[in-house]
Amino acid sequence: MAKSKAVVKVPDEIIMNQIYYIRGQKVMIDSDLAELYGVETKALKQSVKRNNERFPNDFMFELNQKEFESLRSQIVTSKIGRGGARYFPMVFTEQGVAMLSSVLNSERAIKVNIQIIRIFTRIRQMLTDNTELRLEIEKIRKKVDNHDKNMEVVFQYLDELLDKKENPKDRKQIGYKIKGK
Repeated sequence: MAKSKAVVKVPDEIIMNQIYYIRGQKVMIDSDLAELYGVETKALKQSVKRNNERFPNDFMFELNQKEFESLRSQIVTSKIGRGGARYFPMVFTEQGVAMLSSVLNSERAIKVNIQIIRIFTRIRQMLTDNTELRLEIEKIRKKVDNHDKNMEVVFQYLDELLDKKENPKDRKQIGYKIKGK
């Protein structure tokens, strides 16, 4: 009887924090994906290069110098490029992540891939919901007489709430702060 390795479920928050917005697309970095799949970044890149025809530019692309530096400043870490990497990272769109499951056949890679695709879908739905909410508010605003000061205050408050929802960095940090970190 063969033992199967237990596949560890990755918390959704970890995956969501590894999705970046580059060139107008939501993408994930090769090193983050390799870590999630339990393979070396070098092995992931080799698999992609061996199957290059499966990864057109709208599925995967390599970052340029400016994008790479911007990304490093966003994630405030030296993880990317540690050890003097010779090439800029590859980044994968949602379709590229889906295609990775066809070149990486481990059980962990397949399960993590399914989880990542579900998260991309959830993010897209959240963006759609937010857009629909804004459109509904605009419809109501157009129906209301612009001279009514009370209604204008309500709309200003709604706008502020939407802006706060879109910019979670402005929220006050909760929890304990550890000195020295």
